[in-house]
Amino acid sequence: MSLAKPQGTVLGHPKGLFLLFTTELWERFSYYAMRAILVLYLVDQVRTQGAGGLGWTQADALKLYAWFTGLVYLTPLLGGWLADNVLGQRKAIYIGGALMAIGQFTLAAPHSWVPGMETIVFYAGLGTLIVGNGLFKPNISTMVGDLYEEGDHRRDGAFTIFYMGINLGAALSGFVVAWAYTNFGHKEIIDGVEVTVNNWQAGFFCAGVGMLISLLIQFLFAQKLLGDIGTVPAAKIEKQRAAERGEVRKEPLTKVERDRIKVIMVMGLFTIIFWAGFEQAGGLMNLFTNEFTDRFIGNWEVPTTYFQSLNAIFIVVFAPVIASIWIRLGNKEPNSPVKFALGLILLAIGFLFMIGAVLEMGGDASAKSSMWWLVGAYFFHTMGELCLSPIGLSMVTKLAPLRIMSLLMGFWFCFIFIANLTAGYVGSFIGHGGEKEEQLANAMSIFSGIAITAAISGVLLYFMADKLVDWMHGAESKIHDHSEEEALEQEIAVTGEHEAIKR
Repeated sequence: MSLAKPQGTVLGHPKGLFLLFTTELWERFSYYAMRAILVLYLVDQVRTQGAGGLGWTQADALKLYAWFTGLVYLTPLLGGWLADNVLGQRKAIYIGGALMAIGQFTLAAPHSWVPGMETIVFYAGLGTLIVGNGLFKPNISTMVGDLYEEGDHRRDGAFTIFYMGINLGAALSGFVVAWAYTNFGHKEIIDGVEVTVNNWQAGFFCAGVGMLISLLIQFLFAQKLLGDIGTVPAAKIEKQRAAERGEVRKEPLTKVERDRIKVIMVMGLFTIIFWAGFEQAGGLMNLFTNEFTDRFIGNWEVPTTYFQSLNAIFIVVFAPVIASIWIRLGNKEPNSPVKFALGLILLAIGFLFMIGAVLEMGGDASAKSSMWWLVGAYFFHTMGELCLSPIGLSMVTKLAPLRIMSLLMGFWFCFIFIANLTAGYVGSFIGHGGEKEEQLANAMSIFSGIAITAAISGVLLYFMADKLVDWMHGAESKIHDHSEEEALEQEIAVTGEHEAIKR
């Protein structure tokens, strides 16, 4: 929503799109750099005056990770309301970005600066990050849509471009943060044994620099390239429009609307199952990579955080492939519930690879599993995400009655909050430390449990699909009257719009 929009285009799109692309690239770099090392920092038992970790148990670290990633999806509800009613999107992004940078640099404070207060400083930084994320996350992607008038066909392509920025930032983060915490770490003799002291604070510092770059780009070029977009609270503009068209009479929900809402709620339950499994990536699977995986290629050990970039890389490479498959199927393209079911099955297959990794070790915690099991797991999880991720938010926009759209979108975010919280608590069953063999056995139980739950859920949803489509009352119908290139762009853009908010 805007009062005036700037002129000028690049590659057929408003110049402001590329400003938002770059802003989001660096913000996502910042977030995923921090996410990649959060659990590793918490569980690192090596503690020195200047660096090292906090020495938490794996279970406690994963529970904290659960609350962090869960709140990341709740605070945008408040941040979106503040932007719509009080601040405007532009101010919300500035304030949120500044808070996120402060949070990252607070986490980057060396332990020697705050002796005895490392945990307090850590919580302060994490809390500031969560609040800042709530203001930043829901507004940057909304501004992409505001660059285009209603019905502008370029909007789909814009979200495709924006989506690439998200994943490029996410992919880059794992490599940069690994360089930082390893190269600024050092060897130290502790209790007569030489140990590697990773400088996690250097990783958090890199994340903070990424956020500053994002904020600086937005501050310097926003007015020139975005005009008045995001400067006026949406509620103020909507009130003006409502006054022009007259008050909208409130009406009770019709049977069709009630049926469509039932579909949203049922699919929401299955989305909890999918993301609770998928989000093991930054928690349990991250720990498994660090502790139980042979990461050597010759004499070089692949840093743990490199594997956190696999999902983003796979998305960039395979999103056009999956979208093209749906388009080529034409009228045989599966409906949304069936795609969702396929996503759950692919998630289960991914965890079969993790089961294979544990079986390769034969119960010997001193052994190491091949890193290719992890690559396979991340690949199938990404394929599942690409089958499922375009459905969520786009389904809500198709099925929700316009007068309660925001309310139901809030419910959808609550499902993702529950999923992330569940993911961390499920992963925490690996244990509170102790024998590695016990942790390995617990990991096997968790991987097996998720695989079985996801597979059963996928089969159940498949058999429910026809009923759910009936409840949609035509909202699922497809029109294949575009060229293949246009349809492909639209299909990828649906994924891009969802990724813009999910990530």
